[in-house]
Amino acid sequence: MIEYSTFTLSNGLKVVHNYDGATAMVALNVMYDVGARDESPERTGMAHLFEHLMFGGSINVPDFDGAIERAGGMNNAWTSNDYTNFYDILPAQNAETAFWVESDRMLSLAFSEKALEVQKHVVIEEFKQECLNRPYGDMWHHLRAMMYKTHPYRYPVIGKEYSHIENVTQEEVKDFFYKHYAPNNAVLSVSGRISLEDTQRLAEKWFGSIPNREIAPREYLPEAKQEDARYCEVEGQVPQTAIVKAFKMPDYYHDDYIVCDIITDLLASGRSSRFYRNLLMKTGLFTEVDSSISGSDEPGFLIFNSRLVDATREAEDAACRVMMEEAMKLSNGDVGQYELTRAVNRFESNFMFSSMGFIAKAQSLASYVMHGEDVNKLVSRYRNITVDDVARVASYIFDEKRCSTLIYRQQNKD
Repeated sequence: MIEYSTFTLSNGLKVVHNYDGATAMVALNVMYDVGARDESPERTGMAHLFEHLMFGGSINVPDFDGAIERAGGMNNAWTSNDYTNFYDILPAQNAETAFWVESDRMLSLAFSEKALEVQKHVVIEEFKQECLNRPYGDMWHHLRAMMYKTHPYRYPVIGKEYSHIENVTQEEVKDFFYKHYAPNNAVLSVSGRISLEDTQRLAEKWFGSIPNREIAPREYLPEAKQEDARYCEVEGQVPQTAIVKAFKMPDYYHDDYIVCDIITDLLASGRSSRFYRNLLMKTGLFTEVDSSISGSDEPGFLIFNSRLVDATREAEDAACRVMMEEAMKLSNGDVGQYELTRAVNRFESNFMFSSMGFIAKAQSLASYVMHGEDVNKLVSRYRNITVDDVARVASYIFDEKRCSTLIYRQQNKD
């Protein structure tokens, strides 16, 4: 059980605190309710650009990294389709430095032309390295464009194309910042050797005077229900054929979301999983085969991700067939209570071990408060999943009419 306290400042900033006396450090995490889904179709990659821009200097702190490093700390960030997250780790006696610098960049960035040009260059080079010069680097571009026709999930976090970032103006940057980066659109999470009283005092001191802002509404329409099987074939400089099968699944807040999560554990978590035992070890078709969920707030997808031994059409057909056959066993009541309990035990073990460190707790608490959840109720929710739930959800998830299949082949050298 994770002991924590929450409170909200008058400007709307939600704050969560966890005391961890096992460390001499403090982790301060700021999660903003903005991600790739909040971007204009003509300016994809904007949230990811901001992940970088937030380190380029704020109104009173020209060197964010330098301030943290001089306090003996380090920092990092990540962006998803739904959220942008920043975290700092410092010795407890210097924790106030993190409150100071994080509050300053929440107040306002410096909006320097030089910083914008530098970070645009960094993001563009990252796009080229990750998406254009890496095997399977553009896989998510093809897969998301196939699965989503109208929803902003149709673009990966890094953006549709780097020209969108290349052409970003300072005015567009300012507009995006003031519409999304605000105390009433964020959660501040603090974990480590710091008391609740000090957290309350420092949060009020540094964040309390930041004005709340009018957050841009999400005006896009929900994605229409997929009624047809979709296929996409791609060739590239890749070492072997890859097959990804993606099935639409419910959103994060739906009760069946965690059932989908446990289904992927039954299929592909560990050497006792079905994909490992029955596909990887027995068929001779795969060098790897996995299953996971996208983990998105709005309706996402459950995927099978595989790499094949042979680059033949016969191997592709066989791989698709056996993956579906193995998955469909779950809908036929093939999962017993013992297997389900083992999968939930594995989930609980992974969850508990991942929640032991103060850094992980700061990030997970921010996420659960953002979602309006109690982190201590999560395991019990998984414990309540039944074998009938698994069969019921598998029966409607693993429908070829709801499936998008991407086959990524080696480019013909002739």
